[in-house]
Amino acid sequence: MNNEQNLITNDQLGFQHVTCGSTIKLSNQANQHRLHSHGVSYGSGSGQQSVTGFSSSDDANSFWLLRAAFGKQCKRGDPVPCGSIIRLRHTNTNGYLHSHNHKSPLSSQQEVSCYDGNDTGDDWRVECASGSKFWLREEPVQFVHVESQAYLSCNGAHQFGHPIPGQLEVSGTKGSSKHTQWIAQVNNDNNNNNNNSDAIMVKYRISLFQQPFNNTYT
Repeated sequence: MNNEQNLITNDQLGFQHVTCGSTIKLSNQANQHRLHSHGVSYGSGSGQQSVTGFSSSDDANSFWLLRAAFGKQCKRGDPVPCGSIIRLRHTNTNGYLHSHNHKSPLSSQQEVSCYDGNDTGDDWRVECASGSKFWLREEPVQFVHVESQAYLSCNGAHQFGHPIPGQLEVSGTKGSSKHTQWIAQVNNDNNNNNNNSDAIMVKYRISLFQQPFNNTYT
């Protein structure tokens, strides 16, 4: 294989990897709803900002910024190894994907919220289903809440009415299932972006505060 072929192969592999500091969407494999949040709080449980599954593929409230575990850092642009502990920050509201000991509103499982408290309740472990060394785009993964060991789940049987009709409940479940499989569909690496304003963020006027990264996930 010549040098040009090597370069193409390496570029393709890099494009497949989900990387530290990238902005992604996560689609539930069972129902194709995207992990989503917005300025709507739960009317029960914690009362924190709700997290749902949303069917639209082009909604700005379905973008999440991939960060290292609470108190840790990772190097922007580095592939995320399977088994890593990460956080996901909602780009429009800056809250973190979070879970805790409250019942979810529809299924009475574990509530998943979007919370700006910035603590260990934001930590999720990436479990790869393919046996890959790294988290890859378009390959299913599961997210396990580190403190409770609950799996991030979105089940089409649990659908909200007013004020968010048609959106699905996202909850933490005790075991894995087809509803706990998620696929990263967008990977906008901010590695060369010193102004925190890549194309996606400019389009939706999202302002992000990005802290420095180093090479430690957990």
